[in-house]
Amino acid sequence: MREIETKYRVTDPEALMLALKAAGVELGEPVFQDDQAYAPGGWTPEMGKVGHTFARLRSLDGGVHVFTTKTPLANSMECVEHETVVADRERMHAAVLAMGYEPTVRIVKSRQTGAADEISVCVDVVEGVGAFVELELVIDDDRDGLAVQAELDSWARGLGVELERTTDTYDTLVRAAA
Repeated sequence: MREIETKYRVTDPEALMLALKAAGVELGEPVFQDDQAYAPGGWTPEMGKVGHTFARLRSLDGGVHVFTTKTPLANSMECVEHETVVADRERMHAAVLAMGYEPTVRIVKSRQTGAADEISVCVDVVEGVGAFVELELVIDDDRDGLAVQAELDSWARGLGVELERTTDTYDTLVRAAA
């Protein structure tokens, strides 16, 4: 499975919420997410992300913990992704360290999710960084990732609100804001 996404900084969250509602996107209640990001041992940002497998350990406000790996393909917004629920965050953290991964940044955010047909819509407020909207498609076919990103961008632009597209992941944005 590949996750392909586009991400946008939101300058007017209220206008975005109205535009999403007008587009038929019903968002759920906000969920608190506490993410610890990990990079392969020895990796530095100057090396780029493509071709390297990164990990994330996420805790949700309901007490659920999710472990994810992402391997960027054409760019950091197109990844092969593997994800599973884990019972114990601290033991999983220790296991990730034992596998040679290094903690990078902590990303704390509030997320509301919804859908527009097959597009997942996530509205995030990231501590220290601001408000964003992410559009994601999870596919299991050979569609070109850049073409899918262009389709997602077209959908976002069709909302008619001011959005600033970014190709940075939240870990990069949080690291830059620190």
